[in-house]
Amino acid sequence: MARITGTALRAQALRPHGHLLRQSTLSILAFFAPVFAVLYWLTIPLGEWVPVLVVQLIVMLAATLGIVGFLRTCVWVDETGISERGFFGQVNSFPAEQVASVVVLELYQSGAIDTHPQLFVTDADGQLLVRMRGQFYSRGAMETVADELGAPVVRVPDPMTLTELNRLRPELLYWFERRITGRVQHDPEANSGLGH
Repeated sequence: MARITGTALRAQALRPHGHLLRQSTLSILAFFAPVFAVLYWLTIPLGEWVPVLVVQLIVMLAATLGIVGFLRTCVWVDETGISERGFFGQVNSFPAEQVASVVVLELYQSGAIDTHPQLFVTDADGQLLVRMRGQFYSRGAMETVADELGAPVVRVPDPMTLTELNRLRPELLYWFERRITGRVQHDPEANSGLGH
């Protein structure tokens, strides 16, 4: 698989949902603010507040790095190809000629009846190039990718569970998702309706 890193970015910039950052930041504040307030209240009279300050600075640094990683996460797409900068900053870029298909499906959330859209950009061997998850990206962003790349789009009509997707196309899932649902031998003869 030809992977190009650090190349020029594409025209359309697609970013994750902004509300995720707001919710995460508020959750972190709601949890840590009272914890540190109590710890300072207990340790300042004893003169032992310095370790609490050190831990607070470490938590703040980790949260800041998380926010920066989130803000830098982006998918760029146009008719020449697709590029992705992940949470940890690595940029992967794939030319349109390398994209063989785009698979769009609804995936059930574990233990819930709700589904989220998923988009998978694959090469000629069916290997995953870029994945967009509905928890992070809008349907509109996924449709932009499907439209811009000009590759055949496979739309799976019925929602699937993670276990079903692992059985039919395990190469589309992250390693930890395959591990959670159990390693399943891929049957190349199975008619998955997933474009491979």
